[in-house]
Amino acid sequence: MALQQTGSRKRKAPAIEAGAAGSSCQGSAAGAAGAAGAAGAAGSPEGPLLPKKQRRRATRRSLVHYLQGREVGARGGAGLPGSEGELRGYAVQKLPELLRERELALGTLNKVFASQWLNGRQVVCGTKCNTLFVVDVHSGQITRIPLMRDRGPWLAQAQPTCGIHAIELNPSKTLLATGGENPNSLAVYHLPTLDPVCLGDRHGHKDWIFSIAWMSDTVAVSGSRDGTVALWRMDPDVFNGSIAWHNDAGLPVYAHIRPRDVETIPRSSTSPSNRKVRALAFSGKNQELGAVSLDGYFHLWKARGALSRLLSVRLPYCRENVCLTFCDELSLYAVGSQSHVSFLDPRQGHQNIRPLCSREGGTGVRSLSFYQHVVTVGTGHGSLLFYDIRAQRFLEERASASRDSSPGPSGRKLKLTCGRGWLNHDDLWVNYFGGMGDFPNALYTHCYNWPEMKLFVAGGPLPSGLHGNYAGLWT
Repeated sequence: MALQQTGSRKRKAPAIEAGAAGSSCQGSAAGAAGAAGAAGAAGSPEGPLLPKKQRRRATRRSLVHYLQGREVGARGGAGLPGSEGELRGYAVQKLPELLRERELALGTLNKVFASQWLNGRQVVCGTKCNTLFVVDVHSGQITRIPLMRDRGPWLAQAQPTCGIHAIELNPSKTLLATGGENPNSLAVYHLPTLDPVCLGDRHGHKDWIFSIAWMSDTVAVSGSRDGTVALWRMDPDVFNGSIAWHNDAGLPVYAHIRPRDVETIPRSSTSPSNRKVRALAFSGKNQELGAVSLDGYFHLWKARGALSRLLSVRLPYCRENVCLTFCDELSLYAVGSQSHVSFLDPRQGHQNIRPLCSREGGTGVRSLSFYQHVVTVGTGHGSLLFYDIRAQRFLEERASASRDSSPGPSGRKLKLTCGRGWLNHDDLWVNYFGGMGDFPNALYTHCYNWPEMKLFVAGGPLPSGLHGNYAGLWT
């Protein structure tokens, strides 16, 4: 596929690198008891002696010893049981305070709404200005990806300022789903080539797609501002081929598909005209799909061949519910609103986990992610917060160590403040914001690369009229 790079009309895109393979510790225990016993019996003039009880070498169960062995490539043991889990738990607890930011320049692109890691050095992003691009976090190179175009006319109805709000990779990371040139359509690309596969522009959504979730390698769900959730099934025969189809003009050819199922969320009595689906999250463990709508409700469907609605519940905080994530380990949904994160366990009638308050000046929770027991919160005020759901408190900064003591908790909430990014100093900025020089960026998206301990964060100015961007790599 021909990808367009910034500053050049026609260049071949850099190859998308394959993800680094994970390493595992393997080993075998070798015993010499049989050989020693046989040698003793053969060398004894008085016949075989009673076998002495063999002393088994003590097993070192310290995490430090395990790490030392793994560092030098030791193969004399199967590894400390639970060590990898313990390492992940320790990393998620300690990594945030060690992260340091390196800003990435995105030129004049406007507000990054969505992002996902493709491999160890490339992140794919979508913006408010309807640009889909890949950024190399090592070199800073940006490669634009052509958007798929509807078969029929749509320009009269669509509003191009909506942009791309969602990017999701399927479980095997062979397909990428996002928005098309028409923000109402679902576009699917093949990975790692990013060749177009198909476009859901037939009998689908009538308004912008805000969220996407994969239920399997070939089934995706999209949530739209029109108040519907659509289920799309990809034909494996379409994307199993490694060569993209092109027409006589050399343009890529892709299939046009329709949804297999479309569900309309129920109207609420409090806000019947504001049932826009804002975010989705899928539970592979329970085979359930969760959704939040802007009228302040959480909805749950059973996801099998089709969607079957299980419940709709009123959220405790109803303003600006714009993000949703799910934790498999805890079977828990987290919903971000204007100033709180609420936790929902559909298996229980009551909630035993109190909501957390972001306390960021009412600018709202703009992005959320779960990893084990820690929730990462991206705010509208340019900061990242980290909440330990087991302890039900925010992670804290470490106090400076003295000569006689090691560093301990300072009592201050750990907060990572992102850089300034780029802001267009246009007439609106001058006239309505008084030429404010330091304007915080809303962190609309963040995504972790846990194997390499990297965090990509992006966004832009919160007021809808301001034009700007921010992107940073935290390592």
